[in-house]
Amino acid sequence: MPDFLYTGIGTVAEGEYMDIRHLRYFLGVVDHGGFGRAATHLRVAQPSISQAIAALERELGVELFHRIGRTVTVSEPGAALIEPARRAVRGLEAVTATAQSLKGRLSGHVDLALMPSQAVEPFSTIALDFGRRFPGVTIRARASFSGSETTDMVASGECEVGLLGAAPFLPTQGVLLERLEDQEMVLVGVAGHPFHDYETVDRSALAGQRLIVSPVGSVMRRVVDEIIDSGVPVDLAVEVEHRAAILPLVLAGGGLAVMPAAWSTFARRSGAAVMHLAPVVTLQVSLALREGHTLTPAAHAFVAVAREYAADLDL
Repeated sequence: MPDFLYTGIGTVAEGEYMDIRHLRYFLGVVDHGGFGRAATHLRVAQPSISQAIAALERELGVELFHRIGRTVTVSEPGAALIEPARRAVRGLEAVTATAQSLKGRLSGHVDLALMPSQAVEPFSTIALDFGRRFPGVTIRARASFSGSETTDMVASGECEVGLLGAAPFLPTQGVLLERLEDQEMVLVGVAGHPFHDYETVDRSALAGQRLIVSPVGSVMRRVVDEIIDSGVPVDLAVEVEHRAAILPLVLAGGGLAVMPAAWSTFARRSGAAVMHLAPVVTLQVSLALREGHTLTPAAHAFVAVAREYAADLDL
């Protein structure tokens, strides 16, 4: 840590040191929405969290949280501290991880923002390869549900890397997208009702079918909306935010679903049929990285494994 941390809302006097634990505890309260939940997640006593936040507020001369009864909300100065705090904590973690790696064994963790379908593939393949090669590193995957949410998490420093699948979009300022692969959007259903595994299905053949869909905004939903807009009469049986619920609904006979090809292997192993849609629609699977940010050794290794995955696909 430098002699003082400049936050834009106050400084610690030169010659003094801001305890990095205070910043960790501050971020714990922000990320988990309260002192008690932060204490549980960080595995420390709640009074330790309260004392650390009080000390941090004294050092900076501002109130970081508004406390109304048991409700805690971030104040305006607190909101301004979030990104500098994440950078400071991440910087110390990078130094620690680098020191450990010099001993010959990579350790630490990778904070990854991960969308649901990409959690199936390519994350499973990348994570297994990464784990075999770097057993001392933990991947901490945090859920994100859209491309923009993923890039927001990377831009803020909440995560170092993002793994997402989306139609082309403008990422959050300061975040770069690096393409890994394109995934075909496929049709998933019960075999023979009415289509068969590996069959190519024209959109017009979906007339009269019941479809299970995700909310508006996803590529899955966009494909279904395009089918409806083209004049093909289909019924929306269920709209579900939890994408992990889609395949069980399909297997139970609730309807067909348009899903990324990431689900194909898992769907077939579960007994579902997977069909190609005509015309073909794809989504782009990408890594999200903060521009100009020096990755920790663990994150650098994860990105290298992901790039090798993409290179193998192009062979």
